[in-house]
Amino acid sequence: MDPLTHVLASYTLKRAAFPRTPRSTTIAMLIAGTIADIDVFSKFAGPSAFLTLYRTYCHSLPAALLFSLLVTLPFLLRKPTANENPLPPIPIFLAALSAAVIHPLMDLCQSTGVELFWPFSPRHFALDWLPHLDLWIMGILLAGILLAVLSGLVTEEIGAKSKGPRGKVAASLALATVILYIVLRFVLHGNAVAALESRTYRGESPRQVAAIPESGSPFRWHGIVETASALYDVEVEVGPAASFDPDSAITSFKPQPSPALDAARDTVVARRFLQVARFPKATVEKTPDGFHIILRAFPYNRDASSSLRVHAEIETDPHGRILSQQLAWDPGSQRPL
Repeated sequence: MDPLTHVLASYTLKRAAFPRTPRSTTIAMLIAGTIADIDVFSKFAGPSAFLTLYRTYCHSLPAALLFSLLVTLPFLLRKPTANENPLPPIPIFLAALSAAVIHPLMDLCQSTGVELFWPFSPRHFALDWLPHLDLWIMGILLAGILLAVLSGLVTEEIGAKSKGPRGKVAASLALATVILYIVLRFVLHGNAVAALESRTYRGESPRQVAAIPESGSPFRWHGIVETASALYDVEVEVGPAASFDPDSAITSFKPQPSPALDAARDTVVARRFLQVARFPKATVEKTPDGFHIILRAFPYNRDASSSLRVHAEIETDPHGRILSQQLAWDPGSQRPL
């Protein structure tokens, strides 16, 4: 998710689950709930570092535990003043841990996914339920916070006494609504995948499909289909009276097998790229020295998670021997400053 949504989610969680803890707990939860996104700065180290670090190590559950310990450590080392009661570290740690864990779990619901169990497993998990920027979740969380502020102003105006911690009810309702919304996304995602799998594309059955969520509506999905000879980019609508036309898909044919392409796919940079790319698409160009091969993530003109995109470039001679290989930013990608 985007950083603002993570901030709102951490603050709402604090209001709902830890309403009586001091302000320092709020600070700890906000830091623990957003610090995982520090891996985005790996872009300044180049495309190879970005491909290795983004949404991997920092977005794992062991990293969430480590971040929570680091956030709690200053409260353990801080010496309270004479008139100040020491803050118990265990509640602060548990609050920070809850916010830190929610971060990778929310990102797990996206198409980019996370390496949830690093370093024990390098497997990448992606559920494809939520877009990178979900305006509905952001609106629900903001509504929960603003409702609590408005309720507090009304209570003060009429001089009534609050029966519980301020904002707890509104925050709890907001979190419950977000959970129900994610469940709805899960159901609609299944419908979109089923629609993609039930059709044929130019007479071929799908080998694998994906339904990528869109920000504007949970009833509109971006479909990606791979068959034996091509990749397809198609819009999918689900829900009442929804229709799906597989003939409207944009087609990108796969290149013919060749020794140069096989050699390129066996390079170090290609293997690293193929670990991340769910729908890799190769292009092969003849050059005076041999072949220029590019491996990119399909579709080229969309990225559901980030404006930064990486591809692999390999040069071979006419016989398929590797001349050069590198990871590079896509030409249309947002370059780091």
